This record gives sequence, structure tokens and C-alpha cells, in this order.
Amino acid sequence: MARITLGIGTSHSPILVLGGERWEERSHDDRRNKSLYTLDGRKLSYDELVAERGEPYTQESDPARFPVLARQAEAALDQLEALLVEARPDIVLVVGDDQDELFGFDNLPAISVYRGEEVVMKEMDQHPRLTWADKSFWAGYAMDLPRRFPGAPRLADDLIKSLIHQGIDVACSNGVPNPEQRAFGHAYGFIYQRLMKKLQVPMLPVLINTYFPPNNPTAARCFHLGSCIAHALAASPVEANVAIVASGGLSHFLCEETFDRRVLDAMKRRDMRTLCEIPQEALCSGTSETRNWIALAGATSHLRCVYDEYIPVYRTPAGTGIGLGFAAWR
Repeated sequence: MARITLGIGTSHSPILVLGGERWEERSHDDRRNKSLYTLDGRKLSYDELVAERGEPYTQESDPARFPVLARQAEAALDQLEALLVEARPDIVLVVGDDQDELFGFDNLPAISVYRGEEVVMKEMDQHPRLTWADKSFWAGYAMDLPRRFPGAPRLADDLIKSLIHQGIDVACSNGVPNPEQRAFGHAYGFIYQRLMKKLQVPMLPVLINTYFPPNNPTAARCFHLGSCIAHALAASPVEANVAIVASGGLSHFLCEETFDRRVLDAMKRRDMRTLCEIPQEALCSGTSETRNWIALAGATSHLRCVYDEYIPVYRTPAGTGIGLGFAAWR
């Protein structure tokens, strides 16, 4: 059987690839953002946000604080990396989202499992919104080259078959035939580059369409998916210790600290009801990646939280930014 021996949740924000002295560059992106989603599903521009909420985070958004927060985040990532290396997994299963990287809008499955021999990264030179991103930045996501990492096709097939048997009609992807056009993106590359650089083990990617309506799984569906993943791995004849990682989140591009802390507290207390009742309108844009953490909670109900760190980052006085989350269960 395959055993889940470690669970990890981690943000993968661009600010975690940049030094703290460059975090202010993201605040300029925030001010240009016309799609700042509130927890009730409304979409505001920055000016509309200021008109509605004012600018209560002037002190918290002082750029002089950013290098201190960056060091705090790096220490949290170091802790997660150490726990992952100590666990010595045979396979790392990553629950992440795809943002027009492997899948396009012409083919956008709600849930997909990758069963290819190699996980191939997409090479990025530029991004229409991240105009400041250079080659060194994309290297932090393993997207500076069409890099190739080992997949876990045998366990992936067992996972797919079991999910189907359990009533989850999951899509599957068999390979990356043209990485110049479509390949894996930042949700997976960040895990390789930041947490797995000392591990030479296969990755099993599970992709949830968190970002793009209309086929976003509900919170309850994500929790159920995680539970079914745990059941599927336990039933597999593959002998392996598996670490499961939720990549992304927490709230952004508005930092919703109260919401994030409620999610983390529910995960630590195994409060399935609170997690499953999070409404769809609260899981839009970047905050949608919370779905990956909810799936992690479903898969790790047999484990205990041994580490957590939460860092609210307010990049502007109006409260744009991100809730950086880092946690581990074993």
C-alpha cells in the first residue's frame, strides 16, 4: 500500500521568489488590478476598493517591513523543506492549480490526474501582467527552461482507477507533447525548486481548476476528493511513502486575514463542516487556491498538525496583498 506520511500546505506567491526589497513592485501590480475579488464574490478595481474600505493598512504596508516579512517566510519554507527531507518520501503528490499553463480555456477539466512518465515544465520569457519578471525570477518556478522531472505513472493509474470507482469522474493527462505551448507551471515548479531540491523522487500532480469558472469544484467536493485520494493510495499495491503537498493560497489579491486564520484553525481542529461550507463566491481569483488546502485536509485526517505559520502581507494601504500560509501534518 501507499501511505501518506506527511502533509504540507504552502503558498507559492511570486513574492516568495523575489527578495523582500522587491515586494513593493507587486504593490504597483495591485494598484493596476481591476479584478480584486471580495469574499462575497464582487469584483472591484483598486480605486473602487479604496472608495469602499478606505486605507486602513498604511502602517502594515510600509515597504520597510517587507524584508522582515520575507525573512520570516523564508524561515517557514526552510522548516517545511526540512520536514519533507526528514520524511524521506518515495513520491510527492502535489495538489495544485493550473493557470493557462498545461490546460487552456478550450480544455479545462475540473479535476485531473497526470499519469505521464515525465513532468515537463513550461519555459517562460515574459508575462503580460508581470512585466518585471526576468529569467532569474522564472527559475524560482523551474520555468526558465523546459525542465523535466520524473512522474509516477504507476501510482497515478491506481489513483485514477480508484477515484473513478469512488464516484469522482476525474480527467487524466498522459504527457506533455509540446512544452513550448503547454506544460506544467508555477504551482508545481515552486515545489520542485523550493522544497524538493534535496530530493530526487517522482512527483504525482493532481490538478484542480480553482481559478476559472464555471466548473470550479466546491469546497465540499475538494474535501471529498482528498478523502478519496487517501483511500485510493491505501488500496494501491504500490509500496511507497507519500508526501502530499497543497500548493498555493491563501487569500489574495486581497489579504483576508480573518478568513485565512479560520481556514487554518479548521484544518488543525479537523473541522470538516467549516471547511466544506465555504461558499463558492469566497473562492475566487487567487483565494481560490484555498481549495487545494481543503483537499489536503481531506487526505490527512489521520495526521496531526506539527507546524504552522501565517504571515499576513498588506502591500498597499487598502489591504491588497496575500495571506502567506505554511503548515505541516504528520
